[in-house]
Amino acid sequence: MEYISVSQYAEKFGISSRTARNYCANGKIDGAFLTGKTWNIPADAILPGRKTTRSKHSPLLDALSVQKAGRMKDGIYNRTQIDLAYNSNHIEGSRLTHIQTRYIFETNTIGVADGAVNVDDVIETVNHFRCFDYVIDNAMEKLTEAFIKHLHLLLKSGTSDSRLEWFAVGDYKRMPNEVGGKVTCQPIKVHREMKLLLKQYNAIKRPSFEDILDFHVRFEEIHPFQDGNGRVGRLLLFKECLGNGHVPFIITDDMKMFYYRGLQEWGHIRGYLTDTCLAAQDNYKVILDYFKIKY
Repeated sequence: MEYISVSQYAEKFGISSRTARNYCANGKIDGAFLTGKTWNIPADAILPGRKTTRSKHSPLLDALSVQKAGRMKDGIYNRTQIDLAYNSNHIEGSRLTHIQTRYIFETNTIGVADGAVNVDDVIETVNHFRCFDYVIDNAMEKLTEAFIKHLHLLLKSGTSDSRLEWFAVGDYKRMPNEVGGKVTCQPIKVHREMKLLLKQYNAIKRPSFEDILDFHVRFEEIHPFQDGNGRVGRLLLFKECLGNGHVPFIITDDMKMFYYRGLQEWGHIRGYLTDTCLAAQDNYKVILDYFKIKY
């Protein structure tokens, strides 16, 4: 039998080499085997199906739910709450440190050694904890406009934005906005575009990892809210991975530029975002291994 390399297989199907290696490592390519550190792939191997079986039982979701209910400290729930809130908020400009984020979650206090602390940063951190609890409670439910709007309501309630007459907390934007200098969906069209996006996504019975990333990109392109789109979008990413049998992940602040590039290039080269998210997934797997949670 003739065999080809990972790079040849990736080029053949228009995917990244990282994605191809991931398929091999997870046994998704029949007949692929390792020689040293090199994967050998049958030349006639096909691309694995995009669909995966929806998870009916997730050890991670079980652990998060149990630890949330018991407010257990120092477990996977505690770690994920802090890491996800810190990184997602920091990507959007929050100046709170990881330690301050931890103090807020664990002690409901904040330590300030030097300088001042932005009140909205504190409020949105506390709100993000509530958002993640909401994600855990509804991880297995299909996405709806009502669910997404409620996430935004939880995130932005009590902030200075919520006191602005034109800022719609828990509802779609009223004023046009941009993201990275790129135009987004006009307010009058948001409801229609979100309805279409959810209809198409929910029609997929078993969303693949790529399906979930595609949803995320399209959500961010619509940019349905006046502010908070990135954080809501990343919470949805976590939820959909958790509810569909994929290991969820946290985009850390040091991955920000790779993540943004992946969003921008999705329509041309999907591997940029896929590779970034797979790397983030690998990082979260290390944490799951530490807490001995199967995936």
